[in-house]
Amino acid sequence: MAVLHITDRDGSQAEVESDTGYSVMEILQRNSYDVAAICGGCCSCATCHVYVDEAYVDKLGALEGDEAVLVESSEFFREGQSRLSCQIEFTDQIDGIKLQLAPED
Repeated sequence: MAVLHITDRDGSQAEVESDTGYSVMEILQRNSYDVAAICGGCCSCATCHVYVDEAYVDKLGALEGDEAVLVESSEFFREGQSRLSCQIEFTDQIDGIKLQLAPED
């Protein structure tokens, strides 16, 4: 099991343990976080927008394609930190990742 550190929209913080191999979006939903994920993880909306702690940004693949378009068009875009949780595979390499749920657009 690996760990995610999550800051909710209200500022509350929690630590969630999960098996790897799932998207971060799936883990957030399974743990009752308010992530709409309207598209079901198909990278066609931005309702699973999160901010990734700067210490983990380099451990993720580059922001590109549809994901880049979607987060960059968000009113709450943060350069270098905005990602779609459906596009982040939870792996051992990002065990301990810290992220914050972005405000809803």
